[in-house]
Formats: sequence, structure tokens, C-alpha cells
Amino acid sequence: MPAQNSVGENPIRIITQKMTRVDLKSVAAERFGDLVKAVVDVERKIMAIGGDLHADKEAAMLENGSRQADLWGINLYPDQSGEGFVEFDSMVNIRPNQGNRSRGVEDEGVRKIIFEIVNLLIE
Repeated sequence: MPAQNSVGENPIRIITQKMTRVDLKSVAAERFGDLVKAVVDVERKIMAIGGDLHADKEAAMLENGSRQADLWGINLYPDQSGEGFVEFDSMVNIRPNQGNRSRGVEDEGVRKIIFEIVNLLIE
């Protein structure tokens, strides 16, 4: 699993290649137990995981060359499958200037892209 911005015991990792659910469960165990907070770049098709806050991952992605408009916060539940695996709930998603006024991802097309990226990166 590629690592970036290793700070403390719960480093933020920028995922550019496939990882396993077992690896994802290990990341969940580091902090929240049953979930992993993630930020997905819908343009570059990568995501950041680990750390405590979606905002921390968002900052790491911006430092790594992502554009704010392409970043969306999600939660991943490694023990779930299908639509229960991904939850669209993050403060970083509130951006009225992009037409998203909630913590969710209101655009169905963007949600679909996020699902595709998650499925590309996690087996």
C-alpha cells in the first residue's frame, strides 16, 4: 500500500494501485474500527485514506496535485458490500459553488464515478 504524509500512528496514504479488503480492514482498525474515511479524486482516479479527518486527506491530495473541485469525501465500510460499502458523508462535500449543499454527493453521475474508482482501487 503506497504511503504518503506519514504523521504519527495513523498515516494518510494516497492509493494509486489496487489494495485488498484485508488491507482496508487494517486501516479501519488503526482508528475507527469499522470504517475508513477517504477522499476520492474523480479526475485522477486515486484516493487518500487513513488519518483522522476528511479535511486532512483533502489537504494531502491537494499537495499531491489534485484540484479541489475533483475531491469528494466518503466513508468505506470494509465489512459491507454493494452500496453499503460506500457512504457519501463528509463536511468537505459541502460546496454550494458547485451545487452541492449537503455533506452527501448530490450529483448521481459523480456518485457513480466514485463507486467505479473505489471498485478499481479495492478488491
